[in-house]
Amino acid sequence: MIMGIKYVLKALVRRKTIDAKKVDDSQLKRCLSFFDLTCLGIGSTLGLGVYVLAGEVAGKTAGPSVCISFLVAAIASVFAGLCYAEFGSRVPRAGSAYLYSYITVGEFMAFVIGWNIILENVIGTASVARGYSVYIDALCDNKISDYFTSVVPMNMKGLAAFPDPIAFGLTLGLTVLLALGVKESIRLHTVMTVCNLVVLVFVIVAGLFKADIHNWKIDKSEIPAEYNWGGNGGFFPNGFSGMMAGAAACFYAFVGFDAIATTGEEAKNPKRNIPLSICFSLMVIFMAYFGISAVQTLMYPYYLQHKELTNGAALPYVFDKVGWHWAKWVVSIGALNGLSTALLGAMYPLPRVLYSMGSDGVIFRFMAIVHPRFKTPIYATLLSGILASVMAAIFDLDQLTDMMSIGTLLAYTLVAESIVIIRYSDDVKEINEVRDESSDSSDDNLSTDSKTYKANLAYNTTLVFLQDDIFGGKVAPIITASITLALICVTVFCLMRQPMIQKSRSFEVPGVPVIPLLSVFINVYLMFNLSYDTWIRFLVWMILGLLMYGLYGIRNSSERVNRKLSDDRVVVVGKTY
Repeated sequence: MIMGIKYVLKALVRRKTIDAKKVDDSQLKRCLSFFDLTCLGIGSTLGLGVYVLAGEVAGKTAGPSVCISFLVAAIASVFAGLCYAEFGSRVPRAGSAYLYSYITVGEFMAFVIGWNIILENVIGTASVARGYSVYIDALCDNKISDYFTSVVPMNMKGLAAFPDPIAFGLTLGLTVLLALGVKESIRLHTVMTVCNLVVLVFVIVAGLFKADIHNWKIDKSEIPAEYNWGGNGGFFPNGFSGMMAGAAACFYAFVGFDAIATTGEEAKNPKRNIPLSICFSLMVIFMAYFGISAVQTLMYPYYLQHKELTNGAALPYVFDKVGWHWAKWVVSIGALNGLSTALLGAMYPLPRVLYSMGSDGVIFRFMAIVHPRFKTPIYATLLSGILASVMAAIFDLDQLTDMMSIGTLLAYTLVAESIVIIRYSDDVKEINEVRDESSDSSDDNLSTDSKTYKANLAYNTTLVFLQDDIFGGKVAPIITASITLALICVTVFCLMRQPMIQKSRSFEVPGVPVIPLLSVFINVYLMFNLSYDTWIRFLVWMILGLLMYGLYGIRNSSERVNRKLSDDRVVVVGKTY
């Protein structure tokens, strides 16, 4: 019994090793340039949110300070992006956060991350497909939904009002495109991304002709009483807290750049191009969000852009209200392009993660089969596409969108923590070196990092559950928060005093350990702010994952097979056979 427990515990923390001679080997086709990768990151992130989110956040919480909210969210996203960029330069392999965690933290946490990335991308794909269908239906005066609701209604809680053929067909069609070749699908994605950016530049430039600086200085007395969400007027109508609440909402608008990290086995010169494309795409994305939000709130009073007035389409609503009715169709073209790129960007990473997990044996190995002609993970692509198509067709996904957030934030957290581990741990060698397999013990020199993480967790918990009392000026919560913050500062200082592993690398996160730990703090804080329903659904999904890992993955892991072969070597006359 004791030996069985030791075996399981040892299996949970075993790490993946990559031979230097095989680190660049891949069954997939290396065909993506820096431009392709950058467009993938921009298109995956800059979807429908740019056309609706700025107005929604401005009207509901931040007012004109929404542009500052995007700046804060961009800084938080850059912290995560830098961590992804370093790992992308170190490990030119498919798998993204799953692989990074496998190499540094261990097999179990890697499986947890990979399992949640699967859910995140399936729901993300289905959600975008439904949004695309709703947008087309709106352009057709809801005739499509009216017809199918009358012909094939689905009167079941949790399901859509009718089976959506547009969402199903669109997702399935893009699945086939992805299966036929990555270069062809990325070429289409790049064209649509460029069109989307052209529309956004047009919107920003055209909107400046209708800009009125007074809309950033509206007095409270000018806001009619029925618009009770208008706050106190001015640039910060709901104060600093309103701007920060807007930043929390805007953070999710930057989710998607990590799709670049899944291209490790299909990118040309990945050690250079992956980190550069992540950083450059985040810069372009921020400029687009900042420009749109600034112009939009200058064109029209922020309190009139509330979702209740715009039906969730604030940007075309604003252009219509200032008298430029024709701009509605230009914005619609951009929105459809944005939705198309976001859909393809959401679908692209999932087969690569399944391929990586299948190659490692933690899920069924047929997921790692690559088509000999098209050089794509054929079964992983088809299975994920079919699953997303069915979900897009029949499920009401409004209550599931937070599940994307929890999976993404958990992945961001583990990647940031892994950067600290790999910089300070002697046991975790360079990724392209062969690690000493005899060393499975925990790292004593990372005890300070562990204490930092625990203090960070305690501080996040304090802020989430006591934030109203803290901002209300109550003494006890303020003292509690101050003590945990002081503990974090002391432990970070102690960690900074320890020597780091000095190696020459193509890209490094600056300011380690401060920047990765800031990323951890932001991500955990946002996770704690998610609803209880989201955590319950997360628990259900994790139970299914644990069954998969416990019944299959822990026994069929490639690392287990390799180590068992190593342990079974026969020693004769001092020689190993």
